[in-house]
Amino acid sequence: MKTISKYVSVLLVSALALTSCEDWMNAAPEGATKTADQKADAASQNPDAAAADISAIYAQFIQLYPGLGDLGYERHNDFGYAAICLFTEAQGQDFIGPNIGYNWFSFSDWASIRDNTLQTTYGLVSHLVWNEYYKIISACNNVISLVDRANPGSQKYALSQALAVRAFCYTQLAQLYQFTYDDATKALPCVPLVVENMSSERQESNPRATVEEVFNLILADLKYACDSLEDFQRSDKGYVDQAVAYGLRARANLIAKNYAQAAIDADSALILSGATPLDIVEAAKPGFAEANTHNVLWANIIVETNDIVQTGIINWPSHLSTFYGDGYTGVGATRFISDALYDQISATDVRKGWWLNEKLQSPLLDVAGYSAMKEAIQIDGNEYVTVKFGTGDGTTTGLGAAAADWILMRAEELYLIKAEGLAKSGGDGAGTLTSFVQTYRDPSYSVAQHGLGLEDEIWWQRRVELWGEGFAFGDIMRLEKPIIRTNSSNWPAAWASQDVQARSGVLLWRIPQAEIEANKGISEADNNPYVAY
Repeated sequence: MKTISKYVSVLLVSALALTSCEDWMNAAPEGATKTADQKADAASQNPDAAAADISAIYAQFIQLYPGLGDLGYERHNDFGYAAICLFTEAQGQDFIGPNIGYNWFSFSDWASIRDNTLQTTYGLVSHLVWNEYYKIISACNNVISLVDRANPGSQKYALSQALAVRAFCYTQLAQLYQFTYDDATKALPCVPLVVENMSSERQESNPRATVEEVFNLILADLKYACDSLEDFQRSDKGYVDQAVAYGLRARANLIAKNYAQAAIDADSALILSGATPLDIVEAAKPGFAEANTHNVLWANIIVETNDIVQTGIINWPSHLSTFYGDGYTGVGATRFISDALYDQISATDVRKGWWLNEKLQSPLLDVAGYSAMKEAIQIDGNEYVTVKFGTGDGTTTGLGAAAADWILMRAEELYLIKAEGLAKSGGDGAGTLTSFVQTYRDPSYSVAQHGLGLEDEIWWQRRVELWGEGFAFGDIMRLEKPIIRTNSSNWPAAWASQDVQARSGVLLWRIPQAEIEANKGISEADNNPYVAY
């Protein structure tokens, strides 16, 4: 077992200057600012520049220290988009980590949302998440700025991918910094919109756009991508193709309450991709670590040479896969499902085996390649620990195990979007949900078995199916649900009583202090207010 030690560079915070999000977009390599004319000239000299730069977008998802590295911090929870997913999962009610020093995602007491300074561990989280999303947006804008949308020529596919990923980032940000899209919130401030070729004046003063403005951009970007990615043949699932673009638009339409269109888009993504859910036999083994499976539409492709893998411990298997013996889970920082949710899963549902029961048992422990970890994880206190997530090569040690893809979109999510979209637009959501669960998860399933209304039943299915994958907090915000921890017995005492009512101000993330200092368009008065818990 590798010795694991936490560390963070000791710096004078006052000396650190966080570049504002609008400056990142136009930063030239020498530190100057590229003008629109310079970008256009660069594109004319190299017509394939946008296509060449597209790889930079996807590389940003899996960078080592992308959120805080520029500030001199090397934190073990700063390894790209998968880390953001673990942060947001920890804010909910179903995804539990131990209250120990090795848990780098122990941000379940709302401090990470409320603290926007660089003075504390929690404040660093606010900066990490903000910086990572806007850096990806920056990489997208660098590509978009090089292409004439009206006449994109051979760079059409690069442009479309950049627009789709930018829309993805703004969709994620919108669910953190403002409540869900509706008539009461559409005029409220969301996040600043950073787009290609902004004027210098706008770059220096970029206020928060409204929720409606943000979603107008998201849906416009995704329309272009859906329309223009036809016939695009990607080299692997790390790239956005037309099916993924439709899937991203299905998500956005669900948030914007365009329910019928969300169902149509989800169905289009399934048809175009040919993706199908894991069947019951396939779901009865550790997985969700490999892009090259029939249920995956989009993933971050991670290989042994990536920096986050080379570290051994600063990657998602280290923090999430119970089977990865060389990482943080190997020293006790495992992840649990709340016993309240686990107890509601039927014994005939294959997903019951995605976690150990109260007797430390799961059929997934007997799967070839993973059974070697059986004794190691069967220790006191590991009831309800996850065994859902496998490793990169089915082993328990080494870089091959850490080189696990992070799944961004899979067929199962699209079926659940389709069910919800139909249910909320007068269609047969119940039939779609029943067919999905009975066919792929629980042959004995009945849509009424949990005694919930259809909306809450679909949400329940999302909570179980997508557990640990980064959807939980967005669903809580989108559906305006409370966070209830007091009905579970296995939350650590420090966080067990921290229930939060729906649409409580404490749920809104606060814009980092350094962004406010750098961006004249946002003052502290414009920030989401500090709400004491």
